[in-house]
Amino acid sequence: MRRTTGVAVLVAGACLTACGGTATGGTTTGGLGTGAGPGKPGNGAARAPGACTVTDKLIPTCGAWWGIAPDVFSGRGPVRAIELAERRMGRRADIVHVYHRGGELFPTAEEREVAKGPRLLLVNWKPALDHTWAEVARGDVDGRIDRLAEHVRRTFPGRFFLTIHHEPENDVREGGGYSAADYTAMFRHVVTRLREQGVRNAVTVMTYMGAPNWTARPWFGRLYPGDDVVDWVAFDPYADGRVGDFAGLVDKTRPDVPGWPGFYRWMQARFPAKPIMVAEWGAFERPDAPHFKRDFFDSVARQIGNYPQIKALVYFDSPLAPRGDTRFDTTPGATRAFAQLGRDRRFTSTPVPAS
Repeated sequence: MRRTTGVAVLVAGACLTACGGTATGGTTTGGLGTGAGPGKPGNGAARAPGACTVTDKLIPTCGAWWGIAPDVFSGRGPVRAIELAERRMGRRADIVHVYHRGGELFPTAEEREVAKGPRLLLVNWKPALDHTWAEVARGDVDGRIDRLAEHVRRTFPGRFFLTIHHEPENDVREGGGYSAADYTAMFRHVVTRLREQGVRNAVTVMTYMGAPNWTARPWFGRLYPGDDVVDWVAFDPYADGRVGDFAGLVDKTRPDVPGWPGFYRWMQARFPAKPIMVAEWGAFERPDAPHFKRDFFDSVARQIGNYPQIKALVYFDSPLAPRGDTRFDTTPGATRAFAQLGRDRRFTSTPVPAS
């Protein structure tokens, strides 16, 4: 872990306005609140005209985006999935997280319909499961990238988030085309190729797993592709049995990883000028603690102000997540707590731009 230097603090000034407060911790300022009253579903709260805007990198100048990966693994299409999710949580999502791999073309017709909400798409793409990172980096799937670029240029002029091969940590192998260096070369090649082919509306996101154990690996610090090809940094933490509240989620530590400060603190020091996205987060069922989800969502409302560099929260809503049920409305009080959190002024201050 590297400490924030005076130079880094100065660099962080580039993110101050859009990141809603200081880049070094504390409670956000600039008109953001932690409480919100009930209202009609939607992502707009009362605001002064023109007070809150969106940068060209899709950073909200007030508060943070409220997002969801709806009904994952259910088999429902994105239009129906987001319709049901929004009905359940009582508001429109700012971001809808969708997943693609290989030669699939996106945004699909349904995803383009979702974006008309208006909503922002977060497209999670693994460019190749049939080629190594090293092979992608040397151009072996350039035809696939070019076809996607042509599809995006032809069908979707709006801005969208694009994360490339998220959570690479558990795929890294020294040798065989899957080293950390191979990952960064792959990421850089894909982004550069898309840009060369005319895709200028993709806001790029580098997504880490957010698990402390990987941070101790000697290659962990070499996974970052570079500021010129990464617009946002993200991580995917989940509330397992070792997490009691939101602070414990975004700043997980472990006794077997001494010195690790937690992911938010590490990102704050490593990327002071980058907006942070929690690209997946979820609370698992705890049979021995039926009110855990309710209490956990309440903790987000209390503690989110301490993490001003987080500019997007994207919930992973699934009955079939690999380690349990993450749906937000399965236990007593959880539905109310999640809906109330989504109506917090921090998540309703900035209107989503039209696609």
